[in-house]
Amino acid sequence: MPPPTPAPARTSDIWDVIVVGAGPAGATAARVAAENGCETLLLERAAIPRYKTCGGGLIGASLAALPPGLPLKVYDTARQFTFALNGRKERTLTSASPTIAMVYRSELDAALTEAAAAAGAKVRDSTALTSLEQQGETVTVKTNRGDTLRARAVVGADGSAGRVARYVGVRCAQVDLALEVEVPVDERTADRWRGRLLMEWGPLPGSFGWVFPKGDVCTAGVVAARGNPAALRAYKDDFLTRHGLVGPRPLHDTGHLTRCRRPDSPLARGRVLVAGDAAALVDHWSREGISYALRSGDLAGRACARLVTAAEPEASTAADHYAREIDGVLGAEMSASSTLMDLFARNPGLVHTALTRLPPAWRRLDAYIAGRTSVAGIMATPMARSAAVLATRLPFGPARTLSREPARP
Repeated sequence: MPPPTPAPARTSDIWDVIVVGAGPAGATAARVAAENGCETLLLERAAIPRYKTCGGGLIGASLAALPPGLPLKVYDTARQFTFALNGRKERTLTSASPTIAMVYRSELDAALTEAAAAAGAKVRDSTALTSLEQQGETVTVKTNRGDTLRARAVVGADGSAGRVARYVGVRCAQVDLALEVEVPVDERTADRWRGRLLMEWGPLPGSFGWVFPKGDVCTAGVVAARGNPAALRAYKDDFLTRHGLVGPRPLHDTGHLTRCRRPDSPLARGRVLVAGDAAALVDHWSREGISYALRSGDLAGRACARLVTAAEPEASTAADHYAREIDGVLGAEMSASSTLMDLFARNPGLVHTALTRLPPAWRRLDAYIAGRTSVAGIMATPMARSAAVLATRLPFGPARTLSREPARP
């Protein structure tokens, strides 16, 4: 692979690319655009490094999408996976190829931002987008610092509730609320969790809780469809109490919404693209979003390199190409994960039994975690297809009620 072409010194008051948001999607888009010779500006509303609510588990697809040699501290690697059904039927399985790397999002995002800067992107943190509009071949961006900036292409990676997502008109099929704590643990507790993570299917439709070990800290939380925060808080309190994670004062105790894209949701508006959470690219079942962010950020950076040289008639072609790339890979994975989520929400006991008692099911999930297959690959197996059909025919329990959002203006 030839070395990247560094972004040249600026020769104009118009940037080639402005990226909004320095998370995994935005920092990756900025790096890739700069590597492709674009004069790139990366804006981040907070001071870097900054805290982000996130489990911080990097699956195989995420690790494969990181730039080579990225300096990133891994605090643990999951070798064992404990599954439980609302505190019952606990079973621990061992991975054939331990993969999930436990990191802190603040450190991951900072490392990716540094990689973007090393590729030639200019970084301005503590700078929030206040408005954007486009006319002809130029997008105008205004910031809270009073700047008026212009670019030939913009990538919105400012989160699922960001301004760019609203501007593009991103629509969501599923909206969930996640509640999370980061808890310091004593040596005995740290030893109990070292190398092992927990996934517990919860009492609310489509819900689960998790514990991710990171040395002397455990990241733990619960997630379910938005709409019943009191019930989710009660589940969180019970979950943390049962697993001995309520004693110490949490380092962080936060919540955030995760949004999953509707298949027909736009990914671009003119010369403005969205990636990562801003495009609502998140797995319906696991709510994993880092791998989607890294991969869509890479595609967005490459799409911008095409956009900056495109005259107005060709700009829509470049944006359409980006949308097709997203739909062809990430969209297919989200469609499969939506089917899996329907199966799980109807009968979590069936999913739990399959994973913990049927070795082929666990091997498939383990292969997905390691990056050797996708959710689409799992759901294409005869066993998964049969389970999905069975779940819709038998009265196992209530199907989930999705929290949906209207189209954004």
